[in-house]
Amino acid sequence: MTDLSEFTQADELAELKAAHGRALRALAKREQATSELVTAVYQAAGDAARAMAIPPVTAPKKDKRKQNPEAAILLLSDWQWGKITPTYNSEVAAKRVALLSEKVKTLVEIQRAEHPVRELHIHLLGDLVEGEDIFPGQAHLIDSGLYSQMFGAAEALAKLVREMLGYFEKVKVVGVIGNHGRIGRRGVSRPETNADAMMYRIAKMAVGDEKRLEWPETFTQGERHWYAVDNILGKRWFLFHGDQVGGGFAGFPWYGFGKKLSGWRASVAEFDYSVGAHFHTPTRMYLNGLTHWNGGSIESTNTYAMEQLASAGEPCQWLLFQHSEGVTAEYLVRLK
Repeated sequence: MTDLSEFTQADELAELKAAHGRALRALAKREQATSELVTAVYQAAGDAARAMAIPPVTAPKKDKRKQNPEAAILLLSDWQWGKITPTYNSEVAAKRVALLSEKVKTLVEIQRAEHPVRELHIHLLGDLVEGEDIFPGQAHLIDSGLYSQMFGAAEALAKLVREMLGYFEKVKVVGVIGNHGRIGRRGVSRPETNADAMMYRIAKMAVGDEKRLEWPETFTQGERHWYAVDNILGKRWFLFHGDQVGGGFAGFPWYGFGKKLSGWRASVAEFDYSVGAHFHTPTRMYLNGLTHWNGGSIESTNTYAMEQLASAGEPCQWLLFQHSEGVTAEYLVRLK
């Protein structure tokens, strides 16, 4: 006579094995879909770049003045391209990026009245695309899918970079990736697979082959490219997105930033200044000899922030200036 308990255990084991097999097949299918998306994006970007005859940007007249030169530093953060709010969508985003470009040129002229500003460093701080499936219900809060978000944001970024190449003798673009660039929920795709990084690559292709442009790849094999270091006139700048920082009060983790930055200076890299994003709160803080700027967002009327955090930010981005001694000026460029 067959022992019923033995039959039940064997049956449960078989079911567990079957469930495990189904899970592995589903995971493989999801990873294949992700891989296909990444391949399709890069293929489309490469085809578009090869099909376009991209003319070189005419270099500006060289500034031969002998005064101590400054470099301009533009922080691009949290465009959330594709997101919809009562006053924000992809069309509004494009207009605000174009407005930002014009305001940067106006503010640079103010600095140039006193001394040369020959180079621009653009820091891409992540979440320039909104994503489409990183939290439940996100599909109802976007006006386009991830593919369109990447190409829309890339077009705007490429236009901005090309305009700046016509205004500065040298432009350098350094980027890190944000959490909204994830392909799906946390842990589903490989950590280096990120829509921010793909969008940056597309934008770089669209800019064309420019000798006065330096744009290192935003990629770390098998890892999330979560930080970068940029050397500007002898000062080292530490870039990260900001979702690594937790804790705090009223939606902004002041203590968390102090703890993280202190630890990163000791364990990751030496740096003189730091910049981040993620919280949509334009902030400058001084932490034990280190100045940190946290970027704003170009979105507006974030109803989630209004309801849950009782906070309503304004569309803005930072523009900083630095010479060999350190930072000399800072502008919060408002884009409403």
